[in-house]
Amino acid sequence: MDKGTLASTSRSPSSSSSSSYSSSASSSHTRSMDPPPENAWTDAYRMSFPRWKSFCESTQLPAISISVSKVNQFDAARLDVEMSGMLKEQLVKVFSLMKPGFLFQYEAELDMFLEFLIWRFSIWVDKPTPGNALMNLRYRDERRAATAGQDVRTGLEGPGLSMPQKVWYCIANTGGQYIWARLQSFSAFRRWGDSEQRPLARRIWVLLQRAEGLYKAMAFSNLLLFLYSGRYRTLIERILKARLVYGSPNMNRAVSFEYMNRQLVWNEFSEMLLLLLPLLNSSSIKKFLLPFSKDKLSRSSGDESECPICHTNPTIPFVALPCQHRYCYYCLRTRCTSVSSYRCARCNEPVAAIQRHGAGENKAPRN
Repeated sequence: MDKGTLASTSRSPSSSSSSSYSSSASSSHTRSMDPPPENAWTDAYRMSFPRWKSFCESTQLPAISISVSKVNQFDAARLDVEMSGMLKEQLVKVFSLMKPGFLFQYEAELDMFLEFLIWRFSIWVDKPTPGNALMNLRYRDERRAATAGQDVRTGLEGPGLSMPQKVWYCIANTGGQYIWARLQSFSAFRRWGDSEQRPLARRIWVLLQRAEGLYKAMAFSNLLLFLYSGRYRTLIERILKARLVYGSPNMNRAVSFEYMNRQLVWNEFSEMLLLLLPLLNSSSIKKFLLPFSKDKLSRSSGDESECPICHTNPTIPFVALPCQHRYCYYCLRTRCTSVSSYRCARCNEPVAAIQRHGAGENKAPRN
């Protein structure tokens, strides 16, 4: 076999493979040029929608955690107490002309009435209490509040208290305090704690004391939790899931020190006066100011025969020694008796003795 035959035989496999590749490429090109079926896009949507949904759920925004100032919450509670005290003071003044002690026996009812008024015109109508309004706080139903999602921007969004929450808040806060106050006053009046009482009364008294101790322990535990997390200031709020949040995210706590500064200035001024007044001599100050007094100028220009105390002609004239100014006997005697070191009303000299006018002898001591 010669070299040409071998070359032709060696080139024959490569040429056959290239021809087969070109034929397959041409066939695939003809298939790609064919239009897709009519329902191809619906099939593609059904296949890609679960992937897109899972992707959106995996890239959801995290929950926004908010922190409400504990000081603001405590201040709001204190302001509510002060507001209730102011209303009570004004209401008591209405009955000031009635029999003394009339409102003492109805003090628990009066407190319940004022607490009910504050609840009725604040929480019942989805408005903050006076203290919460001053501290920019409001109640939010924590069970229905969303912490993440497209509708959450600041974390303060959320509905107010529901109707059952409002009713139970009134019953627990207003009615609970009234019932407990009445139980304590009734048990103290009946002396249930005395050992001479019946076993039933003694047992009820012990149960009341244990209930009070349990409530105080729970309130203390809630206080520790509140100081740690900043949520649910009272047990009632924790049970009802009523959380205090900011009413407006852009409102800062406005603290005015004007009243505090004014009070401090007046306190310091009063303490300074209390310190200096005992050290000042009132008579010397009066003597220093007498030349600037119009009354003094008018009296000095008048008749010196008049009594400088009653400004009339003395019926029983006496003179003060050693200045020799004339007075009524009763005016001068009463002044010398009431004041240990009386000074003359005209010249401000100390009066050592008094003497009847016109008598050269028989000086009468002023004491």
